[in-house]
Amino acid sequence: MNPYILTFLVFNLGLGTTMTFASSHWLLAWMGLEINTLAIIPIMTQQHHPRAVEATTKYFLTQATAAAMILFASTSNAWLTGEWDINQMSNPVTSSMILLALSLKLGLAPVHYWMPEVIQGLDLATGLILSTWQKLAPFILLLQVAPTLEPSLLVIIGVLSTLMGGWGGLNQTQLRKILAYSSIAHLGWMVIIIQFSPPLALLTLLIYIVMTSSAFLTFKFISSTTINALATSWTKSPMIISLSTLILLSLAGLPPLTGFMPKWLILQELLKQDLPLLAFFAAMTALLSLYFYLRLCYSVALTSSPNTITASAPWRLNPHQTSFFTPLAMMLTLTLLPITPSMLTMVMP
Repeated sequence: MNPYILTFLVFNLGLGTTMTFASSHWLLAWMGLEINTLAIIPIMTQQHHPRAVEATTKYFLTQATAAAMILFASTSNAWLTGEWDINQMSNPVTSSMILLALSLKLGLAPVHYWMPEVIQGLDLATGLILSTWQKLAPFILLLQVAPTLEPSLLVIIGVLSTLMGGWGGLNQTQLRKILAYSSIAHLGWMVIIIQFSPPLALLTLLIYIVMTSSAFLTFKFISSTTINALATSWTKSPMIISLSTLILLSLAGLPPLTGFMPKWLILQELLKQDLPLLAFFAAMTALLSLYFYLRLCYSVALTSSPNTITASAPWRLNPHQTSFFTPLAMMLTLTLLPITPSMLTMVMP
């Protein structure tokens, strides 16, 4: 793709997200979401591959459906209450419709089926944008409307997402699908806690973005998209592969890595809210995700696939230089747990 066109599209991605962040009016927020969607579609199809075109079509239809639901619900709310303010969703029917539309935008269960299929058809760099940046605008809207939503609905969607995110990734061999189900599970944790502690949900989102970025960038650096390719990548870059196991364990939420922080704080907050059963069920669903992360770590560190990958010889070094962001994301993914009190002070003064 022409670098000028790519720069223009990336600028529009930022513009759409910023417009949604800054708006308190539903029409402006909807416009920001639409700019965001229209800007990423050419980026998704830049490979001109049939799978990329299929994934882009699925993504466009899904996002267009969600945007139409948002527009219909906000218009209905304005008709019934006379308010276009995002924080004034007083009608239960329209607020539930907004929750369903934002869940479709984010890929939350039970409307999550499009997300693994879409990310599977894209390259790792575009999948990274779809899993991180594209979550920001809908999540900020969900953060604003959360006080007006039915609490039981949020809990049901959050628990379903953690369950489906763990369950769906169990039998996968494609790394992009595994990361997609990981995204669904992490978003489920955020939705569970969003009504009790919005700053903690935002902190969890930021940590998720850092961890997912390091995972995608690591797999992109070693050019691995399947478990078999990951198992034969040891000779390409032993140091990166060694760190990738720790990155996967951080995504799983094991101490003393960064990924343990949000799960620890969320379970603590649920116990403070006198919800031990919900905390127990969320912790149990995290074990499902832990299983497929450990399976990936086993493939990387303890096995060597008898089949060589067809793209290049496995002993050949990767000629591409890593960017500055890759080691930075790795370092943050592995070392943020000791400064948990300082991060809590920043987000929850």
